[in-house]
Amino acid sequence: MKRREFIGLVGGAAVWPLAAQGQQPAVRVIGVLALESLARTRASLAPAQRRLAEMGYVEGQNLAFEYRAADNQEDRLAALVGELVQRRVSVIVAPAGPSIVAAKAATHPFQSLFFTGYDPVSSGFVASLNRPGGNATGISVLHTEVLAKRLELLRELVPRAKSRRVPPQFNKSRIRG
Repeated sequence: MKRREFIGLVGGAAVWPLAAQGQQPAVRVIGVLALESLARTRASLAPAQRRLAEMGYVEGQNLAFEYRAADNQEDRLAALVGELVQRRVSVIVAPAGPSIVAAKAATHPFQSLFFTGYDPVSSGFVASLNRPGGNATGISVLHTEVLAKRLELLRELVPRAKSRRVPPQFNKSRIRG
C-alpha cells in the first residue's frame, strides 16, 4: 500500500463514522488524543487533514479538530480523553498504543479510531480483525501475515543471498508466534 493510499484510507476511516450518523450539525469535531507532543501530533496528521479537505471536509468550515497531547506523560491520557468526551467530539483518533487504550476505556458512546503498529487483537484494542466489536476500529500497519511472503519473494529475487550469524534477539526459539 502506498503512502497516499494509506493517508486516504485513514482520512476516509475518520469520516466514515461521521457520515454513518446521518444528519448532524454542520461542523463535525474530531478529537485527537496523542501521547507525544502537540507539534508532532499536528505534523503527523497534516497529510490526513489535506486528504479530508480534498474530500470536502475543510477545517474551519465543516470540520474542527480538538487536539489533546500528553507530552509523553502516559498518566495524563485519562484526563485528556475525559476532556474530549466532555467536548462531545464525533470521533476520537488515537495514533499510539497508550492513547488507544485510554480512548477505548473512556469512550463507550463514542467511536475511537486508531492506526497502529501493534497487533490490535493481542493488544486488546479489538476482539478480532473481522469482528472488532466495541467502540474501537482502525488500521494496523503490522503485517505479520505477509512477512513470510516477503521473505519468500526476497529469496526468489536474490537466491544466492546468505545470512550471517543470527543475533540472539532474533533467535527462533525466542520468537513468539
